Amino acid sequence: MAKGTLENQRIASVATIHIILIILSAIFLLPLAWMISTSLKPTEETLLSPPTWIPSRILIENFGKAWNYNADTLGYVPFLVYGRNTIIICFLVVAGTVISNSIVGYSFARLKWPGRDLAFALTLATMMIPFPILMVPLFGLFKELGWIGTFRPLWVGSFFAGAFNIFLLRQFFRTIPFELSEAAKLDGCSEWNIFTQVILPLAKPALAVVALFSFLGTWNDFLGPLLYLQSQETFTLALGLRSYQSQNGGTDWNLVMAASCMVIAPVIILFFFAQKTFIQGIAATGLKG
Repeated sequence: MAKGTLENQRIASVATIHIILIILSAIFLLPLAWMISTSLKPTEETLLSPPTWIPSRILIENFGKAWNYNADTLGYVPFLVYGRNTIIICFLVVAGTVISNSIVGYSFARLKWPGRDLAFALTLATMMIPFPILMVPLFGLFKELGWIGTFRPLWVGSFFAGAFNIFLLRQFFRTIPFELSEAAKLDGCSEWNIFTQVILPLAKPALAVVALFSFLGTWNDFLGPLLYLQSQETFTLALGLRSYQSQNGGTDWNLVMAASCMVIAPVIILFFFAQKTFIQGIAATGLKG
C-alpha cells in the first residue's frame, strides 16, 4: 500500500514538473510565434490594436519580398550578401576560437609550468571586464591598423582565446585520464602529438559546444558589425536587418519579421541537429574541478 502510494506520488510529481515545463516553454515560444504570425500578415494588419494572431490572408510572398528587399535599388540581392558576409565571419571566428582555446585550455589543464594557476586566475578575472570599457580602445587600435570597414576586427581576436571557452575546455580536458598521456609518452609521442592525436579526438563534445557558442554569438552579433563595418556590402545579417526599418516611419514590419525568420532559421536547424552533442558536452565539462 505504502509502495503504491509512493509510486503514485512520484508519478504525480513528474507530471506536475512536465506541465510546468510545458507552460514555461509555451511562454518562451510566444515571441517566436508572434514573429512568424506577423511575417505572414498584410502590412495593414501588423499594427492593429488589439493585435490579431491569425492573419486574414496568409502571405507567403512576404518572404520573397524580404529576400529581394532593395535589390532593384542596389543592383544586387542584399540579403544574400549579408548572409555571405555572416558565414565568412562565422567560419573564421569558429576556427579561431576552437584552435586557440583548445591549445590554451590544454596548457592550463594538463601541462605543469611556473605560475600556471595564477595565470589561469588572471585569465578568469578578464571575464569581469565589460565590453563597453574596451570598446573605445579597441576601436582606436583597429583604426590605427586601418582595419575599420573590414572584417578583421570581427574575427582576428578569436585567434587569441577567451576566458570562458578556456575554462570550458580546461574542465573537460581534466576529465580525461592522465594515464592516457603517460602511455602515449612511453610510446614516444611528443606533447603536441598527445594533444592532437589523443586528447582532441576525445574532446569532440566540448569542442562542439565551444564551436556552437561561438557560432551563435557571431551570427547574432549586432554591436561589433555596427562599430566596425561602414558599407552595406560588408554588413552582416544582424546589422542588415536594420535596413528593413524606415527611418521616416512606415516600416513594413511584416517584411522585417519575414527577414528575421530567415535569419534565425539556420540557427534553429543547427541546434536541432547538434543538440545531442551540445548537451553531452555541457554535461561532461563539469564532472571534475
